[in-house]
Amino acid sequence: MKGMKRFRIDNLDWVNTSFLILTPIATIGLIAAYVIKDGFNPLMLIPAVFMYFLSGMSITAGYHRLLSHKAYKANKYIKFVLLLFGAGAFQNSALKWCTDHRRHHTFCDTDEDPYNIKEGFFWAHMGWIMVKEEDKYLDVYAKDLAADPLVMWQHKYYLPLCVFSGFIIPALIGWAMGSWLGGLAIVGVGRVVFVHHCTFFINSWAHMWGTQPYTDTNTALDNPLLAFFSYGEGYHNFHHFFQNDYRNGVKWWQYDPTKWLINIMNYFGWAYSLKRTSEEEILKAQLLMKEKMLAEHGADLSALEQLKLKIDETFRNLQELRREFRRSHSEDLELRIKEELKDFKAAMRAWSYSATQLSFA
Repeated sequence: MKGMKRFRIDNLDWVNTSFLILTPIATIGLIAAYVIKDGFNPLMLIPAVFMYFLSGMSITAGYHRLLSHKAYKANKYIKFVLLLFGAGAFQNSALKWCTDHRRHHTFCDTDEDPYNIKEGFFWAHMGWIMVKEEDKYLDVYAKDLAADPLVMWQHKYYLPLCVFSGFIIPALIGWAMGSWLGGLAIVGVGRVVFVHHCTFFINSWAHMWGTQPYTDTNTALDNPLLAFFSYGEGYHNFHHFFQNDYRNGVKWWQYDPTKWLINIMNYFGWAYSLKRTSEEEILKAQLLMKEKMLAEHGADLSALEQLKLKIDETFRNLQELRREFRRSHSEDLELRIKEELKDFKAAMRAWSYSATQLSFA
């Protein structure tokens, strides 16, 4: 196992390792000192929760969906805020974080995947952060991000920005509430530790436990419970198959506050060019996974062949109509897409009903 072979004392990055080990210990010590010195104010949890969302969603909406995947565009003011408070999550600069994340998608589940789950839970969760960077990746960054002035500004001043947004602002909030120590302990250091592991679980938990409704070409899994703690990122199977979609929780009822934040920013004109996977592509992916599951259980799929041909035909028609619509936004094409989508969904419902009958046969 290439990754864990690198996990040796002589190969540890002592800055990262010390930070990951000492921050949980510091949290306990600082909270104890705060309670002894100033008493516990439960209202301190309010800014802690606010900063949990602000810093964590600066990672998910900023580092992840905006910069890594370019799933939408944002104006410079929004990008500035996301970079500022993304630094306060202490997960490296956006330049480094996004470069690593693109490698993860390109080489998922291989030795070149920086947090390859096949190296084990610990490696994917945090072990990979604790070792020195391989020479071939040292100071090698995504070219488009290296050409972005705001991204490079954050990279250059990453450490002071970390301290300012991650520790100084929380301490000032605490001071305004009667205890700078409480702000530093709970809103600052404790919140950093919690956000760390909420993010790390996407690399570990979301590749080990969950379902695969869209693809089994990699280990990514959908996990609604994890989505609750990770601002919607737990719908990881969908994300790995449709990585340029600005949504992870694609269903209206799925918990994805990052998606909701992007929608709100879009409403006010602060975010734009939101990328969405077409409904038929999503449904087709689900159909193929159901079809594969039935085949693995020995079902005879010949009875579904005609329905599958109808689905394939309407799918191709929709794809062609959407291509035409991108070239020429006409009302006639929009109506034709709606009608074809109705036919596609009707064929999908018929297929799903027949598939359900087969599964109980």
